[in-house]
Amino acid sequence: MTGTDEVPRSFAPSPPRPESPRNTGAAVVGLLIVAALTTTGMAMAGGPREIDGQALPASGAFASEGAKAPAGTARPAPKEVRELETNPLLAEGVALGAVTCRLPAISRDPAKLETYYKTFASCLAEAWKPALDQANEPNLTATVQVTLPESSACGKAPSENEAVAYYCGGDTTIYAPTQWMLSDAGLERSRHLATMAHEYGHHVQRSSGILSAAAEKMSSPDEDSPADKELVRRIELQANCFGALAIAAAAGRGSISTSLANAALADYGRADDSDTHGTRRNQLKWAKAGFSGKATSACNTWAAPASDVK
Repeated sequence: MTGTDEVPRSFAPSPPRPESPRNTGAAVVGLLIVAALTTTGMAMAGGPREIDGQALPASGAFASEGAKAPAGTARPAPKEVRELETNPLLAEGVALGAVTCRLPAISRDPAKLETYYKTFASCLAEAWKPALDQANEPNLTATVQVTLPESSACGKAPSENEAVAYYCGGDTTIYAPTQWMLSDAGLERSRHLATMAHEYGHHVQRSSGILSAAAEKMSSPDEDSPADKELVRRIELQANCFGALAIAAAAGRGSISTSLANAALADYGRADDSDTHGTRRNQLKWAKAGFSGKATSACNTWAAPASDVK
């Protein structure tokens, strides 16, 4: 899962350069995030793959977008909070809601695959709503597109060698080109679910303000300094954790059996070491933290020591 982003532009680290086959394009969570499944080399279904997310927010895309508080209520309008470790979304006790995802059959047909993704994205939105409500942060709508645009609110799209899918914070869209996804995952549902859940994790980072807060800390234009790469790893590893957290919320119900959920979790470990996404060990470690933690606080990569986000 993957992406890039910059502060005013929309936190988008420049599209990650292709690395070993299987990390292509994993990028930062909220930015442009060549999301969920970068393929740096991982174009073969079954080959190692990085769940990335590049995210590119557009200028001004991170302004608070909460709805107005209903008249007569004391609760303030939801708004993004540009904080990392202390973001309200990561407070103790904040949890997703259990959901039942009833998904159509997965298919190689572009229209049917798009329906599969959009149905899952709606289910992910339902799972995340209670947590965002608890944090009083906006539950922005994410759209899914299976065709590759020449450009978007995040600028020029990455190449197939750079990513399998990506998230753009500027237009809150998960781009999952049909051929890229099928080349990487075939009809292996666990892989599609892991990728989409990772990318949606970037969307949650965008909604909450985490992505913009991270963008504000970036020190180099291409996010390529050691400090910036560590920020990007914290973003991407959190997207893995958020993705697995959401899959756990749907596990054992509807179309996502316990065995399918476990397979999706394992997929986060099918990745090469990456200086933007972390070691294979840590990529799986953070996914397991979310899957078993049951609460968003399990995904606070910002409070973790550097050794846990290498």
